[in-house]
Amino acid sequence: MSQGTLFIVSAPSGAGKTSLVRELIESLDGIQVSVSHTTRAQRQGEVNGVNYHFVDVPGFEAMIERGEFFEHAKVFDNYYGTSRRAVQTILDAGQDVILEIDWQGARQVRIQMPEAVSIFILPPSRSELERRLASRGTDEHAVIAQRMCEAVNEMSHYDEYAYLVVNDDFTTALQELQSLVISRRLTLACMQCHHAPLLAALLSPEPGVE
Repeated sequence: MSQGTLFIVSAPSGAGKTSLVRELIESLDGIQVSVSHTTRAQRQGEVNGVNYHFVDVPGFEAMIERGEFFEHAKVFDNYYGTSRRAVQTILDAGQDVILEIDWQGARQVRIQMPEAVSIFILPPSRSELERRLASRGTDEHAVIAQRMCEAVNEMSHYDEYAYLVVNDDFTTALQELQSLVISRRLTLACMQCHHAPLLAALLSPEPGVE
């Protein structure tokens, strides 16, 4: 069985990453989003093991001590992390995995798994990004300005990624993401493993032919 590919997808808030990834995994077989571990409280409607793996703080910190995370961070007093074992189990089963993480987490993962395919999603312009952030609710200007500042900081790390997708037209951006996944599956190494019996049959000598 061929090994799956780990895809790292990052983007500033408002770039449309979550919607694009959701449509990507619905449109292609054999790919899923990694489910993170967190210590934050489980919210109404969330399912343990589907939205997050919910663990307590001592349990999470024990996992850190054992080196079980690809990456982890503490955000607003809650831990979030990506289990190395969980991801590797999916990859070993021949499934592709997407990590939706920020540039800091992506940097941690690339150190441990340099063969991961990293993709950064950009908005078409700063004005459009600000419009998207402002349309999320009735936040005050200062809140939106802070989100823009954080988004610009995230975008400044775009050049650490192997691929860039500009989400101007959603359908086009989705097609580009699909193409990246499919092209990875068509590499020589993946095809040799996935189609080993076919290749052997195609190249086997005909009976009686020297």
